[in-house]
Amino acid sequence: MINRIKDIYLYLNDQGSATTKELSEQFGLSDRTIQRDINVLQYNGLVESCRKGEWTTTDKKVKLPKVD
Repeated sequence: MINRIKDIYLYLNDQGSATTKELSEQFGLSDRTIQRDINVLQYNGLVESCRKGEWTTTDKKVKLPKVD
C-alpha cells in the first residue's frame, strides 16, 4: 500500500495535477481506492484539491523511503 501511495504522490508531483478518474485509469484502481490513498496524502499535508476531484501536490517537503 505504501508503494502505491508513493507512486500516486510521485505521479501528481510530476504531472502537476490529476483528477481522481485520471489516477484511477493510470493505476488501474477503483475511484474509491484512489480516494482512500489521496485521503492519506491529504491528511499528511502532501496533496490538496485545487478543484473538486482534481488533486495537486503541496509545497510540503517529503523524504521518500527507498524501495528495493
